[in-house]
Amino acid sequence: MMKKIIYLAVFFGFFACNENPAKPPKKLLDEDTMENILYDIAVLQAANSNAPEILKANKIEAKDYIYKKYKIDSATYHQNNRYYAAEVNNYKHMHNRILARLEKHQNAKK
Repeated sequence: MMKKIIYLAVFFGFFACNENPAKPPKKLLDEDTMENILYDIAVLQAANSNAPEILKANKIEAKDYIYKKYKIDSATYHQNNRYYAAEVNNYKHMHNRILARLEKHQNAKK
């Protein structure tokens, strides 16, 4: 009897881990769009760290720029980010692709 309970617990635990614990947002962005948003955020953060005067001179506010470019609001961004981050392995792969893009962009400038 105890073995059956353990097998059932492992079985349900396995399938519970495969589902995204976060509910999909009302306005679900596709993975490519979310990756592009995260890439743009990384670029804007780097620009703000290295040359904030350029962003200020051009009156670019990073958050507003992202929201306007992708036609989203802050709630949509945060809900989608939470949704994608709940799938840890997929989110990690997404960030690895973003890092590769950033490195490629940086190497192209050299």
